[in-house]
Amino acid sequence: MAQIVQRFVLARLRNRRFFSLDELNAAIREAVADLNARIMRKLGVSRNELFAQSDKTALKALPPLPYQYAEWKKCRVAPDYHVEIAGHYYSVPSRLIGEELEARITDRTIEILHKGVRVASHARSDVPHRHTTIPEHMPSAHRRYAEWTPARIKREAAKIGPATIALVEAIMKAKPHPEQGFRACLGILRLARSYGSARIEAACRRGNDIGATSYGSIKSILQHGLDRAYANERPPDDPPIRHGNIRGTDYYH
Repeated sequence: MAQIVQRFVLARLRNRRFFSLDELNAAIREAVADLNARIMRKLGVSRNELFAQSDKTALKALPPLPYQYAEWKKCRVAPDYHVEIAGHYYSVPSRLIGEELEARITDRTIEILHKGVRVASHARSDVPHRHTTIPEHMPSAHRRYAEWTPARIKREAAKIGPATIALVEAIMKAKPHPEQGFRACLGILRLARSYGSARIEAACRRGNDIGATSYGSIKSILQHGLDRAYANERPPDDPPIRHGNIRGTDYYH
């Protein structure tokens, strides 16, 4: 059928010139209308008549909303009860922490579903590394049951060093809700698996000094070796090293 329409329209319009797309579309519609009104020799009826007799009565009403293109993505809920989509973070009910969800992504909206049921809907944002949060998604009681808390984050940071504690505290204080900083804090703590605690502590010391208190900044410091200058620095509150084999100033007089 498509080939018949194509040949008919091309034959009808092959010698005509058009000066706008609207003019061309109007001519195509006219040609298609003529084709559908012609009597088909084998059937003795036109395509319009055949459509009215068989197909038209079986058609259903069009959907109330026009079709909208969407993409789908699987995502896991982080300890800060947000999911990451195209570099932005969207909240879901805190009871779903750790669950795998599906996101339906359009050019204007983000719909998040759990086992086929929609649990959150947001206006899409293109601002990277920011949070879109619905207050109802974070009831005050959920902090007692969440796997991660600010206190636990700081306990894990204490295993690395005081500079790391100071940095995770700065990250959490900079957020409207401390949980929104969990993703960055846990990312920094996990870097110890690749770089070791000593380098993480040195990188955090540098990050605190220059105000680069984010996961991306600490990772960049490590990747470029900028933590090396801080690796051998002794924190100012540490007492001087005393050992029997270290010669004091009196030895040289």
